[in-house]
Amino acid sequence: MKYEKAQNILPQNIIEIIQNYIDGGYIYIPRKNENKKSWGENTETKSYLKNRDKEIFNKYSSGVSVKALAEQYFLTEGSIRRIVRNIKNLSP
Repeated sequence: MKYEKAQNILPQNIIEIIQNYIDGGYIYIPRKNENKKSWGENTETKSYLKNRDKEIFNKYSSGVSVKALAEQYFLTEGSIRRIVRNIKNLSP
């Protein structure tokens, strides 16, 4: 997100209306609903975490302890348990 000067993109009458609500401050204009993107859509993060979680589940299923997985992936034991539980719930 980048800042734009209002006077460069908005008509003066709109600026004056906005100034009645906030004078000289910053205001965030949200995206239109049809232009919104879900979390991780612009990066590979979502895909990376999905693959990491599958890897954790597979190692857990092979007998690796929750404690060892937490240390290996730098996560809490509670996070490892949550990942395992979520993947178990997705399986039929």
